[in-house]
Amino acid sequence: MRKAGEIVACLEDSIQGVMLGQDETVRRVLSTMIAGGHVLLEDYPGTGKTTLAKAVAASIGEANFQRIQFTPDLLPSDILGVSVLDSRSASFEFHRGPIFSDILLADEINRASPRTQSALLEAMAEGQVTVEGTRYDLGDLFFVIATQNPVELRGTYPLPEAQMDRFALKCSLGYVSIDQEVALLDAQSESHPLDFLTPVVTPEEILLVRQEVLQVGITPALQEYIVRLVAATRSRSEVKLAASPRASLNLLRIAQALSLFEGRDFVLPETIQSLAPQVIGHRLVLEGDAHYAGRDGDSIVREIIEELAVPV
Repeated sequence: MRKAGEIVACLEDSIQGVMLGQDETVRRVLSTMIAGGHVLLEDYPGTGKTTLAKAVAASIGEANFQRIQFTPDLLPSDILGVSVLDSRSASFEFHRGPIFSDILLADEINRASPRTQSALLEAMAEGQVTVEGTRYDLGDLFFVIATQNPVELRGTYPLPEAQMDRFALKCSLGYVSIDQEVALLDAQSESHPLDFLTPVVTPEEILLVRQEVLQVGITPALQEYIVRLVAATRSRSEVKLAASPRASLNLLRIAQALSLFEGRDFVLPETIQSLAPQVIGHRLVLEGDAHYAGRDGDSIVREIIEELAVPV
């Protein structure tokens, strides 16, 4: 457990040196990766979404990083790969697509059609893809960071419910403070800190930490508390489609991973409460009246947190 703590601290320090003023978001993205989940970053242009993904990849030695720029004309085969006829052998040979990577940046994922978005469903849920009836396993480290812009509606396709449920956590970077932005200008006055980022951990060490996360203690009462948080979304009148048991499992695993980053080998109720809106909120589909009244999934989850008693 101590070795795992040293690994995550080293990784966190490396990325925070590039992402100035984004300590909390960096920690949560890394916690999701350590927990074996995938992240959706939704924020305005220029806030550092792509930089964060590149910094994560650059900090992990020998990790295969691929970036896909999602566009309306992108096809599933552009992601998964395609079979090409080899004239010498007179047979088809499968050429793997960019999804066969350790860290995949799905940039502006909502610009591709739902048909293309669905190419990620099997990969994100099961760590494998099926092409022309043949199953191909992805690497153990496989981690997706997807980005989308919440304000540009032209030429975009909202992510379907099944796709949203594949993301363990949805978060935003937001704007940094004035002082932090001044420091950002100074840090990039001559070059970008990303250009000098070197690997600080190996993929094997990340997989080791994933195993240690399972040993982070959580009481039966807190496990029940997680389930009650998720189950409460199923009885809300404003919610048309509630969270599934996958949300409970994601919340448990990310809470365990975040506890490791915080230097503890056990989970606190406060950790669960701080993560719940970002783990559960994006999975909720609201009724029309609630949606047009300006409600969102995050606010409903926060109300549930206020209403539910915290186990002692």
